[in-house]
This record gives sequence, C-alpha cells and structure tokens, in this order.
Amino acid sequence: MLGAIAGDVIGSAYEFDPVKSVTFPLFSEHSRFTDDTVLTAAVAVVLLDGGDYAVALRDFGRRHPERGYGGLFRTWLLDPALGPYDSYGNGSAMRVGPVGLAGDSAEAVLREARRSAEVTHSHPEGIRGAQSVALAVFLAKQGADKRTIRARVEAHSGYDLGRSVAEIRPSYRFDESCQGSVPEALCCFLEARDYEGAVRLAISLGGDADTMAAIAGSVAAPFYGGVPAAIAAPVRALLTPELRGIVDRFDARYGGTARAGTAE
Repeated sequence: MLGAIAGDVIGSAYEFDPVKSVTFPLFSEHSRFTDDTVLTAAVAVVLLDGGDYAVALRDFGRRHPERGYGGLFRTWLLDPALGPYDSYGNGSAMRVGPVGLAGDSAEAVLREARRSAEVTHSHPEGIRGAQSVALAVFLAKQGADKRTIRARVEAHSGYDLGRSVAEIRPSYRFDESCQGSVPEALCCFLEARDYEGAVRLAISLGGDADTMAAIAGSVAAPFYGGVPAAIAAPVRALLTPELRGIVDRFDARYGGTARAGTAE
C-alpha cells in the first residue's frame, strides 16, 4: 500500500511544476500527501473492515480537506444525496491499489475494482482505468513477470503498453483522464528497473505527477518487493498517525509478495 502513497508524496511537488527529466529531488519542503493518499486509505479501510465505498470516501475526504480534490469530486464529497457522476478521471485509478493487493483472484480483483470506482467514476473509462491498475497490482503481487503483466492488462483494457518513455515524454502534457494517464503510468512501471525508477519515470512525463507516480508506484512496490527504506521512512513521517496506522494494518493483513519480481 505504501507504494502508491510514496508515489503520491514524491509527485506532489511536481503536479503543477512539471519536469521532463528523471533527475530531480525526491523530497522537498513542498512534499506532502494529497487526495491520492487519502482516498487510497479510504479504499483500504473498506477492504479491512467492510462498509460502503461512497461512505468511506466521503468520510476520509471531509476529514482531510484541501488535499487537491477535483471539482466534481468536491461537489460529490459534500452532498450525500449525489450519486455517481460518470467521471472518466484518473481518481478511480489512483485509489485502487489496495484492491489489487487484497484480491485472491484476477476475477475478484476486477469485480472489486469496479465496485470501488463506480460510486463516483461510473463512466466506462473510469472503470477500465481502475480495473487495469488493480489487475497489474494483483499480478505483480502474485510474482508475474513484466511480459505477463503487460499482456494480461493489454488484453483486458485494450491499452497500448508497448510504448517507451522516450516516445511518450516529448509530446505528453497534463491529462487527468484515465485513458490519457493510466496507460502511460503503466508504461513507466514496465520500463523501470526498480521502485524508485518507476516513480521517477512517471513524474518525468510532465503530467499529473502525483497520480501517475502513485499508479506506477502501486504496481512497482509489490513487483520489486516493497518500497526502499530510504523512501519509506520520510514518506511515513509525512503521514498522520491515523494514515500510518491504516498502512500498517493493511500491510499486516495483505502485505508481502509471492516473490520479488523479475526485470522482464
């Protein structure tokens, strides 16, 4: 679970100050957790304790204000009478990592990813983005190699995951849609050689940095056997005691990998 959160924290300083290089400080005075972390924790709590995704997302969002929520989500957050708003934004994908870690089969992961997404992101692209990330996380935790992860996610989603970062980066711009950010974030994971590399590549595209790094990081962490201690410690220090406790509870129940992933 910390894989997504660390990506969010590292990317937070570059969301509105984009870089087109992998050479940048991982942490600065601008580093903080954003809505990606808050809503990932909300999803994790539902998986741990049961309950309704809409209720949990509203609860966590209201208790952690000013964390960069999108406009439509903010409206939904404050009005319990509102239902799904047909969004295809990448908010469904940024928060879904725990579903991939908790699932015991690909089919169960896809069903739960849909459930977690459709309370807000009921558009087919919003659901496709969430399912694609959750499936990649699940396969990484199971010890699948990158060829298998790419093939399985492409077969499910229809995304083109064969592009290199060098191909994507020059013309890539800020894009909050699932279809315009999830495939690119997954390409960064597929090209990386370690957890830090996946996060750096995602941020280097110059797009929605915190969310794309959260997505790439959510897959890279189980694939590479966790978040390196030099990254995990400063990230944990920036979390509230409640959020750290959720990470610890979730990892105690669902953490670990079948094996550290191979590079291919």
